[in-house]
Amino acid sequence: MAFTLQLGETAPDFSLPGVDGRNWPPGDFSDAKVLIIVFTCNHCPYVTGSQDRLDSLYAEYAPKGVRMIAINSNETKHHPDDSFDHMVERAKKLGLQYPYVRDESQDIARAYGALRTPHFYVFDADHKLRYTGRMDNNPREAGKETTHELKDALDCLLAGREVRTPLTNPIGCNVKWLNKDAHWMPAEACDLV
Repeated sequence: MAFTLQLGETAPDFSLPGVDGRNWPPGDFSDAKVLIIVFTCNHCPYVTGSQDRLDSLYAEYAPKGVRMIAINSNETKHHPDDSFDHMVERAKKLGLQYPYVRDESQDIARAYGALRTPHFYVFDADHKLRYTGRMDNNPREAGKETTHELKDALDCLLAGREVRTPLTNPIGCNVKWLNKDAHWMPAEACDLV
């Protein structure tokens, strides 16, 4: 069995606490034309380097029926900056317009097979996986990206077309797993294409 969720599979269900004080399941977005679930965190330079691009993309696509949930699954024993309290602070500072939720047990990261922060999973209206991987080819340095795979996937799905490039390798820091070496996953798990 592959480590990460496979194209065509249904979004694993969850109900995770958000920084806004409520729990969020994917089912709350049953009216979404497209649902993005992104595994992210507070401190990774690939996340912080692409945050403005992600927020702009969401602002552009939310009126078109795209919804997004951001999940922080990083362990906090050795990475205290990813604590829920720090998530709340970060969400307020950035004015996030989408749910930012905490996966304390890391069960949801395992269910999706999250590899990096950020790692994007894009689902159609039936919550079937149609794209997974990166936002673009340079999440760390704004303005230096030359591809836009996440945006391309959204455009294809909203137009009723198959995603041209449905699978890319996410670019970012490893998910910080509790009681695991930083590179415990087999190499083939981290190379999707």
